This record gives sequence, structure tokens and C-alpha cells, in this order.
Amino acid sequence: MALIVAKFGGTSVADIERIERAADKVAREVEAGHKVVVVVSAMSGVTNTLVGYCSDISPMHDLREYDTVVSSGEQITAGLMAMALQKRGVSARSWLGWQIPILTDNIHGKARIENIDTEELHKRLDSGEVAVVPGFQGVTEHNRVATLGRGGSDTSAVGLAAALKADRCDIYTDVSGVYTADPRIVPAAKKIHKISYEEMLELASLGSKVLQTRSVEMGAKNGVPIQVLSSFEEDVGSARKGTLVTTEDQIMEQELVSGIAHNSDEAKITVVGVEDVPGVAARLFDPLAKASVNVDMIVQNIATDGRTDMTFTVPRGELDLAVKTLKDDTGLSYSDIVVNDNLAKISVVGIGMKSHAGVANTMFRTLAEKNINIHVISTSEIKISVLIEADYTELAVRSLHAAYGLDES
Repeated sequence: MALIVAKFGGTSVADIERIERAADKVAREVEAGHKVVVVVSAMSGVTNTLVGYCSDISPMHDLREYDTVVSSGEQITAGLMAMALQKRGVSARSWLGWQIPILTDNIHGKARIENIDTEELHKRLDSGEVAVVPGFQGVTEHNRVATLGRGGSDTSAVGLAAALKADRCDIYTDVSGVYTADPRIVPAAKKIHKISYEEMLELASLGSKVLQTRSVEMGAKNGVPIQVLSSFEEDVGSARKGTLVTTEDQIMEQELVSGIAHNSDEAKITVVGVEDVPGVAARLFDPLAKASVNVDMIVQNIATDGRTDMTFTVPRGELDLAVKTLKDDTGLSYSDIVVNDNLAKISVVGIGMKSHAGVANTMFRTLAEKNINIHVISTSEIKISVLIEADYTELAVRSLHAAYGLDES
């Protein structure tokens, strides 16, 4: 008998029929003798509608009230899921974030979990009851509802699994696992059966939409095995047919490259002609950090006549804010700000890079053969990322997937 946290994403609970299908899976796990906590997202599209309501009322709305509104989508799903389980003869009840409670910090709209009180949940689970918990939300020390940011239901599920010391956290979604590339771009992409937390964290941060980055971080920190699987296939989590995210030592043989990720939401900013003096980088990036602009790839050119160019990338949606901040708040002397918002980041990820040479050369050679120009390069121990023109995204991903042998059966 295992303790399982099963999370169902928005597409998995998009309507009553899909909620019923998800309830069937939970009931089968209960029938097999497992204790189950269910974490649910809002029905597909509901959160976007609620966010729209807030913006319609006031573009500069109070984030505390925003959280009150947008958290209601998950509450609805939790109640419906509990009803569906009860209809199947399964003892179940819904728990809101404040009832457990899931305690968070006070950063509304993107709160972080600080503590989860599991005493009452354990009692109910031991009695055979299934707990249905709305994801994406908790409660602050001031007794206000707080949401965890986009994709926060993944974090809720992994957080609960960690606090409950669950045997596994199953993330049911609309794909059957983590793939070597986006199957919509690369038909030959293969499902990965096991992947390390480190690799999954890189893939999640580089554009893979399967898992939210914070949930992977939490899983790695607390040693929670996370399985990604499809809610639309017949198998339940205990059949172990999805992708297991686990520790590196649980993977028998490390692939040189595990996957190719892409992110088409990139914009490049070049601040031309800044002074090449100590502290200039801090003066440039400190205001961006205070404005919550997420800076990624950074390159500083060789100085000429005491001046240099500083190039970096930001999410496309933060480009206007970044440029405004640079113009208003840095106090820097520069000759121009040049932007390009038609770019994509292509990344090669693999823990096998730690012990193999030539991975970068294969990437650069492959892109050169396809006449794809590289704007910026960044690397880590298990990742190489390049910035290219967005028009070449699909060609680059397919070519690299083949070059690293990931097309092979």
C-alpha cells in the first residue's frame, strides 16, 4: 500500500466528462489499497476568464483581491471531484487551502509555500478517506488567500507529497510523459522513462511546459519521486507508464543528451556604448531586478575606447518594462538601446555532458550546416543554449534532435 498524491491539470478536468474520467482513475488506486490525495487545477480556460474579470474591473487591481477571485476556479473543481468520487462509493471530501492549512508567504500572485499542517489529513487518510485539495492556493499569516503563480497546482501537489512523505506524486496531464522534444515539432520524439531532477529542472526552465519549475525544485529538495503521465490513457499512476523524475543515481545509464527544449518567448536587448568601468553591470541589472524583470542570457562585448556593449535576454512580455526601466532608472550613460523580439532559445540538455566532450561542437556544426546564425550562447554543466531567429525554430529543433541520435528507436 502506497500514499500517492495525484494531481490533475486543467485539460484533465476541463469538463464534467473529464472530471468523471479522473475520478475513475482515483477510484482504481483506492481499490488497489492505496491512500490518495487528489490535487486539482481549475477547469481549462476558467483561470484565464477570472484573470480577465480582474483586468476589466481594474488593470492595477489589488493582488489580494485578485487572489480571492482567481483561486475560486480550483475550489469549484475540488468540490466536483469530491462529488464524483462519492458517487463511486469512495469516501472523499474537499479541503480548501486555508482548511488544511497550506501556509504561504505574503507575496500575493506568486506566493511560496512555507509550511503545510498534515496532522488532520493523515487522520482522514488513515480512516480511508480521499482528500481533494484545490491546487494553486494557500493562506497567508494574515488569513488571506494567496495564489502560487501560473502552474502553481504542480507546486501544491509536490508540496503536499513532501509534507505527507508520500511515496510518489503523479502529475496527470495531456501528454503521456516527458519527451526528447516537443512531439508537435519532432514526430520522432521519444518518451523518456526516467529523468533526473537536474535535467527536468533545466528542461522546465528552458521552455518545456510539462512541469512547473518550482515543483521540480521542491521535488529535488525533498526527494519526492514525480511521475508525469496522461489522464487520457487507460493506465493509472501505479502502472508506472509515465516519465519518472527522480535522483540521478536511480537512472542506470545516462544518455549523453536527454532532450532538446525550445522557447519562442525571447527578446534580446543590447545596451550600446556603456562605460567599461567596475560596477556598471550592477547599475544596469539592479533596477531590472527591482522591477521583477527576469534576465537570462548575458553577454558583455570587448571594450573599445572605454565603452562596451551589454547584451541580455528577457521574456518577450517583459520587454517594454525592461526598456522603460533602463531608460528611467539606471542613470547609465549609453549611446543606444537595440531590441530584437523575433528570437527563440534552443537548448540541448543532458546529464551525460558532465563526462563527454564534443556536445557543443555538434550543436554548432549542425546549426551551421543549416545556415542558422547564433546570436548568443550560454552554457551550464548539463546545458547548452543558443539564441537564434525565431523563424528557424522548428528546423533547429528537428536537426539537433537527429544530430544527437534522439530519432533512433
